[in-house]
Amino acid sequence: MTHPNPAAPPETAPVLQAIQLQKHFSHRGRGVVHAVDDVDLVLRHGEVVALVGESGSGKSTIARLLAQLMPATGGELRLHGEDARVRSRRAFRRYVARVQLIFQDPFGSLNPVHTVRYLLTRAVRIHHGRLRGQALEAELQGLLERVHLTPPERYLDKFPHELSGGQRQRVAIARALAADPEVLLADEPISMLDVSIRLGILNLLKDLRDRLRLAILYITHDIASARYFADRTLVMYAGRIVETGDSESVTQDPLHPYTQLLVRSAPNPDDLADRARGARGEAPSLVNPPAGCRFNPRCPFATELCRTELPPFAEVGEGRTVACWGYSDRVDRPVLGDVGEAYGERPTIEVPHLAEEPDEPVQPSGAAAEASVAYGPSAEEGVR
Repeated sequence: MTHPNPAAPPETAPVLQAIQLQKHFSHRGRGVVHAVDDVDLVLRHGEVVALVGESGSGKSTIARLLAQLMPATGGELRLHGEDARVRSRRAFRRYVARVQLIFQDPFGSLNPVHTVRYLLTRAVRIHHGRLRGQALEAELQGLLERVHLTPPERYLDKFPHELSGGQRQRVAIARALAADPEVLLADEPISMLDVSIRLGILNLLKDLRDRLRLAILYITHDIASARYFADRTLVMYAGRIVETGDSESVTQDPLHPYTQLLVRSAPNPDDLADRARGARGEAPSLVNPPAGCRFNPRCPFATELCRTELPPFAEVGEGRTVACWGYSDRVDRPVLGDVGEAYGERPTIEVPHLAEEPDEPVQPSGAAAEASVAYGPSAEEGVR
C-alpha cells in the first residue's frame, strides 16, 4: 500500500470513524454492564488521537471494538466512509491488514517459545504471501530497522525473554507494521515499560506517524504524555466521552471537572501538596450507572439538573467540546469553580514516633534469622 506524502498536513477525510459506538456486556444474569455508550471518534492520516481516562473507563474496550476483536452492541464503524463491520473471516483479514492493534503488555503479546524471526515471518506471510529467501530476509530486516532495532541480525534469532521490555514492544510494533496498516491502535503501549524507556517508544510512534502518515489512537491513563504525543485528546469517564479538543488546550486549560482532576493528578514537583486535593468517592458501577452526568456523584458542583439529565456536548471553542451542564445556557445550570479548592485538602494522618531509639539493633528471629544466616543481612528485608 502506498501511503500519502509525508510532507502533507493531516487529511480532513477520516480513515477510521466510530459513530455512537456502544458495548454492553451481560453481567451473570444480574444486569448489563454499560462499558461504552455513544462514543464518537475520528482518526485521520498523519494524526495522533489520545483517549485518556482512569482504569475501568472503557478505553481498552474501545480499542478492541475498533480492532473488531469483539462485536459492538450498537453504533457504526466506518473505514474510508464505508461500513467496516466484518461478517466473514476473509473480510476480517482484509480489515486487519489496514487496522492493527498494539497490545499493552509486550511480555504477554509475544509467544515466548518462538524467535523474533518466526513471529515476524508469520505476520509477513499472512499479509504478503509466502515470501522466501532473500526477499523474506530483506523484509524482516526492514521491519526491525523501522523500529530502530539495529543491526537487525542481532535480534532476529533471539527469543522474547532475551530482550528488554522496550525491545519487546518494538518487536510488537514491527509485527503490526508487517501488515502495512493505515491505522495503529496503541492500547497503553508504554504503561508496562520502565519510565526510562517510555519516551523512546513514544518517539518511535511519532516518527512512524510522520514517515508513514499513520492514523494512531493512543490509549493512556497519563494525560501528561497525551500532551506530549497526541494532536487531539478525548477524555473518557465511565464509558462516555466528557471532553474533546486539541491536546495543548485540554491539558493546559481543562474544562470538565473530571479533566481538571486528571490534570491535577499528574505529578508536579513544584506543588506536590496540590495532589492532596483529589476526587472523593469511587468510579460508579457500570451495571447501574448514575442517571444524568455519570460524574455527578463525585462532582462538587453537581446540581439536580446534573443528577437527572444527560448533558449534551457544548462547543466551547474551535474544535473543543465538553459534556457538562455548566457550559450550557440553562438557567438552572451548575456554577463551576476551581475543583481543587472545592474539594479542599485531604486530612493528614499523624504517624506516631518511637519515644526512644534502641541502643542496639534488633536481632531477627525465626524465619528472618534463618534467612540472615543463609543469605546475609540483606535477606531480612526480603522476608518481611
